[in-house]
Amino acid sequence: MGERTCRGEPSAAGCDRLRPGLELAEVACGDHDPALERGQAQPAHEQLACDDRGDHPGGEHALVDQHHERAQHEHLVGDRVEQRAERGAASRAPRDASVEPVGRHRETEDPGCPVVVPVEAEREERHDERRAGNPDSGQLVGDRHRLRRIRPRVRGSAEGGYSRRVDLYEFQGKELLGRYGVPVSEGLLAASAEDAYSVAARLGGTVVLKAQVLSVGRGKAGGVRLAADPAAARREAEAILGLVIGGERVERLWLEPACAIAAEYYLSATFDRAARQTLLMFTTEGGVEIEQVAAERPHALRRVHVHPLEGLRPHHGRELLARLTDRARASEILAIVASLYRCFSESDATLCEINPLVVTPDGEARALDAKVTIDDSALYRQPELARLGQPRPADALEAFAAERRVTYVKLDGTVGILANGAGLSMSTVDVVVVAGGAPANFCDLGGGGSAAGVVASLEVIARDAQVRAILFNIFGGITRCDEVARGILAALDELHLTLPIVVRLDGTNAEEGRAILTQAARPNLRIEATMLAAARRAVELAA
Repeated sequence: MGERTCRGEPSAAGCDRLRPGLELAEVACGDHDPALERGQAQPAHEQLACDDRGDHPGGEHALVDQHHERAQHEHLVGDRVEQRAERGAASRAPRDASVEPVGRHRETEDPGCPVVVPVEAEREERHDERRAGNPDSGQLVGDRHRLRRIRPRVRGSAEGGYSRRVDLYEFQGKELLGRYGVPVSEGLLAASAEDAYSVAARLGGTVVLKAQVLSVGRGKAGGVRLAADPAAARREAEAILGLVIGGERVERLWLEPACAIAAEYYLSATFDRAARQTLLMFTTEGGVEIEQVAAERPHALRRVHVHPLEGLRPHHGRELLARLTDRARASEILAIVASLYRCFSESDATLCEINPLVVTPDGEARALDAKVTIDDSALYRQPELARLGQPRPADALEAFAAERRVTYVKLDGTVGILANGAGLSMSTVDVVVVAGGAPANFCDLGGGGSAAGVVASLEVIARDAQVRAILFNIFGGITRCDEVARGILAALDELHLTLPIVVRLDGTNAEEGRAILTQAARPNLRIEATMLAAARRAVELAA
């Protein structure tokens, strides 16, 4: 008999282990001997029956009894296999599109104990009654034999899936943090100057008006202002509404009472992908860009990792606030750290940031600003947050590239890049840097690039005013180099490109492609034999 395996706990006989990193619903076998499911050793008669030498204790009579018991066991296993086959034939039906793939099972040499195989498509039999369940609830449905997870559809996102980041505005982030016990400033939302007047009158005293945008740097752009009275609030609202900050138009304002500040701190929880743990960060230099603190004074920023299976412990908080000199405030800030961590974990967030976390002259700690980003792959567990989240505004060039179905990412350099395949495109970006230049973009023509694709990609790259030279790096596998060469010439004619273009062709029909470009004799075309030589020439022409 083959080695014994089961869909429950691994048996002592060496059950196949599931591959790590794949989330599988809990699957219980329920159709074979419970002793085997619990991982107990085989009965003695089965162990001895596998020994054909006949020299075991008990002699010849014992061996006959053991063979008899083995035959009975195989007959029982055969009955179970037939029952399973009947159930499988009756339950096979078209698959419910809302069900998350969990896995499938296959038969081993031991027919009494199937193995769960974690694959992207679930092929396990399903009974009709297990198809019930609300696809928007994220609940587990099933019985004692199998459990499967229902994945909801996030409405409003592309392809009904998880194609967007969920970034919360300040007022939404404060509301979420407040639910978990983080003290926040009370305020109200205004969508017009008249609303701002009414809100300021209601709040009383000096108020602060904050533009509600997802971009950073709103203070420097004039998106945060003080108003001493309702009339001043109306004037300041008229000045802020309609501003464009980071490519986003200001359409709403958050008004809250002005706060006297005795100290400003920075506190955040984020996910460290390299360490695969939650990362808590704290500094006494709050109210400024944290990237600047990290770059100029890294010693001022405390970092503490929290393992997700361990959770936040008191020693994490003590280590995080080790540089806090005012120990009288430590207990209150430690409570805020605990609340922030709980919000981060239970909301499936990838970032919860308070900057600044202030302390008033009365000794009260309060979050004056909040930035929260929710993990888009966890939206099925956070339907309320999924409805609140807003898609991050795309770069204008990236939006144009999406319309042309071009894989494009805007960078800050002067050398435009077009290659086929993500790996080669990334390598080309690196080679341009090695050659002393700065890439202006990442652009992937794809594995089967056509002349039309070359024209569309060049149209996107040429729209970037920073680009001074374009580097083509094509390896002909699926893509034919002669087809790419024709696409380059067609783009030059259609787009009237005058930018210098450096071309490196290698692989399928590379000689034909180079010959086509050489015969065209375009003055702004350069042909190089190697990737490094092409990168150096492109950097030279862009200088």
